[in-house]
Amino acid sequence: MLGFFLKRMKGTGNDRTRIGKLAGYLGLFSNALLFVGKFLIGLSARSVSIMADAINSLSDTVSSFLTLIGFRIAAKPADREHPYGHERFEYISGFVVSLLITFVGFQFLKNAFEKIITPEPIRLSSWLFIVLVLSIGIKLWQGSMYRQLAKEIDSAALQASGQDSFNDVLTTGAVLVSALIEWGTGWRVDGYIGLLIALYILYSGIMMIRTFINELLGARPTETEIQEMEERLDRYPTILGYHDLLVHSYGPKRRFASVHIEVNENWSLSQAHEVIDAIEHDFQRNLHVELVCHLDPVPIQNEEYRQLREQVRQIIEQIDPELRMHDFRIHAKQFTFDLVIPKQRKYTDRELQEKIFQKIVRDIGRYEVSITFDHTYLL
Repeated sequence: MLGFFLKRMKGTGNDRTRIGKLAGYLGLFSNALLFVGKFLIGLSARSVSIMADAINSLSDTVSSFLTLIGFRIAAKPADREHPYGHERFEYISGFVVSLLITFVGFQFLKNAFEKIITPEPIRLSSWLFIVLVLSIGIKLWQGSMYRQLAKEIDSAALQASGQDSFNDVLTTGAVLVSALIEWGTGWRVDGYIGLLIALYILYSGIMMIRTFINELLGARPTETEIQEMEERLDRYPTILGYHDLLVHSYGPKRRFASVHIEVNENWSLSQAHEVIDAIEHDFQRNLHVELVCHLDPVPIQNEEYRQLREQVRQIIEQIDPELRMHDFRIHAKQFTFDLVIPKQRKYTDRELQEKIFQKIVRDIGRYEVSITFDHTYLL
C-alpha cells in the first residue's frame, strides 16, 4: 500500500514535502492508536512501566504532528525575512520534541522510584498481552515505513524516526517481559522495568537535544559530503589547487559553500571566470550545493617566487609535517601566507610564528613574516 501512495505522489509537485507529510500522517495515526491502547491498559493494570510506554507513544504522536508542521513550513519558499528558506524549521520542530521527551523521562523516573519503594501488583489480563503484542507489530511496521520514505527523499529526520520506532520495539518488549515475569513468578519487577524505560527515554531525549542543537549551531558536514566536494574539485586539472572549503547548511536540502581556487595569474579575467563558473554549475547540478568561488592568482612562472615558496614550505614541513601553507605572497621583504593548523597540534600560534620566523631569517634571509592561522575543522 505504501508503494501505491508513492507512485501517485511522484511527479505531482514537491515530492519531499508530500512524502514527508505522508510519513507524518501515518505516524500520527499509528502513534495515537498506540497511546490510547497502552494508556487504557496501563491505567486498568496500574502498571508504571506500561504507562511510561504509553507516554512514550504520546511523545511519538506529538513528534509526528510536528513532523507534519515541520515539512509544511520547511517547504515555504525564501522570502524577504528568510532569504535562505525555511528548511531549518525541521530542526526546530525536532528540538521541541526532544525537550518534551526529556521532560517525560524525568517524570517517569520519579514514578518508577515510587513504584520500587512501594510496589503494587499488576492487574493482569489477556487484553494486556494482546495490546502489547499488537504494539510491537505496529512499531515494526512503522519503523520500516519511516525508513522506506526516508530513503525516497534522503531525510535524516525520517531516518531518525524510523530508528526511534525500532527502539520502541525494545521498550514495549521489556514491558511485555515484565508482565510475563509477574504472571509466571509473582515477582513485582514493574517499577524496575519502568525505571529502565524512563532512563532510556531520558537518554533518547538528551541525545536528540544534542543533535538538533548541533544542526542549529552549524554542524560539520559529513566525511562523505566533504569527500564528494573534494573529488569534484579534483576533476579540474587547469586549477592549481584549492583551500578554505567552507560549507553552510540551512536545512537538509539547502546547502551553501565557498572555496578559494588557485589559478595562474597570467590567465585573463574571462578565462578564470569561465573555469570557476563551470565549477559552480557543476556543484549545483550534481551535488545541489550553491558554491561561490574566490580566485587566488598564483605567479607560477616567476622563478624567484617558486624558489622562495618551496623554501618556506620545507621550513614549515620541518617544524610540523601536518602543517599546510597556502596563499603565499611576497611583498618587498615580507612573506605573507595562511597556515592550516591540524587538530592535533604541537605548538601554539605564537610558538609557530616565532619558530618559522627564526628559520626563515637563518635559512633564507631577513624577511618579515605575516601569518594568518587557519583553524579549519573540515580537515
